[in-house]
Order: sequence, then structure tokens, then C-alpha cells
Amino acid sequence: MLTSTFQHIPGIGEKSEQSFWLEGIHTWNDFPGTLSVSAKKKTSITEHINISKKNLQDNPQYFCKLLPAHQHWRLFPQYRDSLVYLDIETTGLDDWSDHITTIALYDGITIRYYIHGDNLNEFPKDIAKYNVFVSYNGKCFDVPFLERYFNITLPQAHIDLRFILKKLGYSGGLKSCEKQLGLDRGDLDDVDGFIAVLLWREYKNTGNQKALDTLLAYNIMDVVNLETLMISAYNLHLQDTPFHASPLEQPTSNPKIPFAVDKKLINQLR
Repeated sequence: MLTSTFQHIPGIGEKSEQSFWLEGIHTWNDFPGTLSVSAKKKTSITEHINISKKNLQDNPQYFCKLLPAHQHWRLFPQYRDSLVYLDIETTGLDDWSDHITTIALYDGITIRYYIHGDNLNEFPKDIAKYNVFVSYNGKCFDVPFLERYFNITLPQAHIDLRFILKKLGYSGGLKSCEKQLGLDRGDLDDVDGFIAVLLWREYKNTGNQKALDTLLAYNIMDVVNLETLMISAYNLHLQDTPFHASPLEQPTSNPKIPFAVDKKLINQLR
């Protein structure tokens, strides 16, 4: 889909791109086809297409910076092999007075998790292995929190599903969007960010391993479900293009969350 994208080129918006597609210019290689454009504009677009081709292989940040946030779904298939889903849990919403409790990463194959007081400092090294990460509302919360906490800059291309799903008419928090798209969290259905804070407090105050396990299960389910949401959003957006007959993206696996949920403890905390 990315090589069929023209909106990152200066002067080309949604309507212009659609007119290109209607004229049979479905990829960068089709330009200019029979499209009637001035010599100056043709030269400019051709130059930007050539720059795009040079950046296509290993520079997703180039496209992420030029495309509006709600169009970042287009990067997904091109960079899926170097992409990771990211979510954090914290003691609260203030990135100055609160701290990170757990982090989960999932790249479609491997689940990684990080725990405050244990292996949290391994996160910066591991996230650096990826060129793209996917979050929900990460631009407003996860990334500022992570960058302040670790004193780092995350230079990767960032696909924030909040903006992509909102363009499709799905709004609210991550759990709300999951419900709207038919995802079932099972024993974790009643757990939210507030319960996640209480689970961490229970673990720190009492040493209850079941509280930590439940928190990690919740955090990991977030990133596993991000893959499902990313695929759903991609396929739904694709339906509004001439390329909807293309094979649709599917989950790479159905990972087993490696921690048990203590439903009784959740009910007590609620």
C-alpha cells in the first residue's frame, strides 16, 4: 500500500491521490501515465517519488513524518517484519511523580515483558531492535512517559492506532475500541488502568505473586490485541481504496499469554 501512496508528496492531498488512482496511477512506477500535469509539477512529483523509493527499504520514519497520523496504517505491510507492539503500565498518569511498573512488547512472534525493580532497564536496548512500533494513544502517553523515565529519545516510526481508528469512527480508550470491534478479553474483561495500579500496589505491599502475574497478563493482552486492531484497521481502510481486492493482512500467530489471571483477586480489588 505504501508504494500506492502519494499523500506524503507536497501538494498532493486525499482528493489528488484519489484522482491519480482513478487515472490508473496505482503505484509510483505508474506516474505520470496519461495524467495531464504541468512540466514543473511532473518534475517535482517525480523527484519526490525517487526520494521515496530510496527511503522505502529501511527508513519508515521518512513516511511517518510526512503522512498525517490517521494515514500511518499504510506503513504496516511494508515494515511488518521490523515492527513491535508497545504498551506500558504505570503507578499513575503523571510522568514526573509516577513511574513505570511494567512494559510489554510483542512483535507478532515473541512476547517480551519488563518489571520495575527487575529488568526494566533492558527495555531501551530491546526497543532499539525495531524500526516501527504500534501503540494506542502512545503519542500522548506512552512515549512521553518512556522518554522522560529512561532519558532517551525513541526515533522509530510510530503508528498510533488512536488516530487511525478514530478516522474509521471508533473512539474512546483501547478497551472501548476492542469491544466495538468484537474482541473479548475473557477473565480480564473487568480490568482497566485503575485496577492495574491496584494490582501493582497489592504486589508491592504484600508480595502477592498472583497480583503481578495478573498485571502482566493484562499488559501483555494489550499488545497482543494491538496486533488484531492494527490488522482490522488496515483492512477496513483498504476497503476505501482501489486495492481492496488485495489479500488482507492476517495475524501471524495466536500467542498464549504466559501468566495466569487471578479472577478472585480482581473481584476483591474492584
